[in-house]
Amino acid sequence: MRDVVTFGCRLNAYETEVIRGHLNEADAQNTIVINTCAVTAEAERQARQTIRRLRREHPDARIVATGCAVQIDPEAWAVLPELDRIVGNSEKLEAATWSAPASERISVNDIAAVTETASHMLAGFEDRVRAFVQIQNGCDHRCTFCIIPYGRGPSRSVAAGEIVREIQGLVDTGYREVVLTGVDITSWGDDLPGHPMLGDLVRRILKLVPDLPRLRVTSLDIAEADEALFRAIAEEDRLMPHLHLSLQAGDAMVLKRMKRRHTPEQAVAFCEAVRRLRPDTVFGADLIAGFPTETDQMFQNTLNHVTDCGLTWLHVFPYSERPGTPAARMPPVAKPLRKERAARLRAAGETAAAAFMNARVGATASVLVETEGRGRSEHFAPVSTPASLPAGSLQDLTITACDGTNLLAEAA
Repeated sequence: MRDVVTFGCRLNAYETEVIRGHLNEADAQNTIVINTCAVTAEAERQARQTIRRLRREHPDARIVATGCAVQIDPEAWAVLPELDRIVGNSEKLEAATWSAPASERISVNDIAAVTETASHMLAGFEDRVRAFVQIQNGCDHRCTFCIIPYGRGPSRSVAAGEIVREIQGLVDTGYREVVLTGVDITSWGDDLPGHPMLGDLVRRILKLVPDLPRLRVTSLDIAEADEALFRAIAEEDRLMPHLHLSLQAGDAMVLKRMKRRHTPEQAVAFCEAVRRLRPDTVFGADLIAGFPTETDQMFQNTLNHVTDCGLTWLHVFPYSERPGTPAARMPPVAKPLRKERAARLRAAGETAAAAFMNARVGATASVLVETEGRGRSEHFAPVSTPASLPAGSLQDLTITACDGTNLLAEAA
């Protein structure tokens, strides 16, 4: 028995497949790996809970913890008696970690000393029809709420040629959609010769992999968006009209205290500029509710930002203190108020998503079928599809109705 349990972001999902490949290559038996996340205290709590459950269910298994939470505070995880081994974020991607007997229980090195990130040429993704491709890792920015740079290290880019080769390999095995992922993907290229930018990479991928039907980008920092990316949005039909933005807040003072590098006005202007280039673009966004010092009016500004930017798919977090970050030392908002504000933001997101989906009724959508009876449109809307359609196929379907959370579709 071999398994990898994943928490957190798309980059973790990508790295889980790298770990899975190493485990299979090493024929590692009776091994369970938990790939942790450190974005919130809740993510860490869930990982610990899972570790305890797995130990009860598999008393003889070798259980290994890795990921950002482990990298940041390995000693805190080493005290868990359910764990056999603790592995860092760099070590988890090395084949030798999983093929050779462990000489030490804790294998966690200084992530800040890592200077390169390599493509791992994945052949596929277990139980997925959409492939994630890592183009970048780490982050050089220091947002006051964020602990992730301490788990991921400095920003470092995968060379464009390696990315193109990996994507071509995935397309050759039947993948119809690729998602570019990383910690701060708009910083891609800063450390490469000639300092290319994300837009250059997007256009290169679409030119050199002409049989890739769909390409997505995720978690854009609008402060780093480049002209080549705007040109790709305007000119490349295979770049999906769905952009997820790392906004975090819609109030100027909160953004300043977060040490973000954009203003609310710049976020609105970015969304308007993209819609002028491609009017059907749909935006998602990360938003934090209850950041320290956030007043009722500051929160209202973030709530208004959903409408001002025209956001559709919201990823909402109640603020979670991360020890060692500057925000953790700021005057806090009461936790019940954080949860209440997060609920109000999620409700605004549900209203926006419902309005978007209702407006799609009668239109034709390009749908990637994920499982029997379920898929995602080019705008990343969930779609209930005819059960006869094969998973992994791209289908042009007519949207016939919306049930409140899904689009309903039939053959066009």
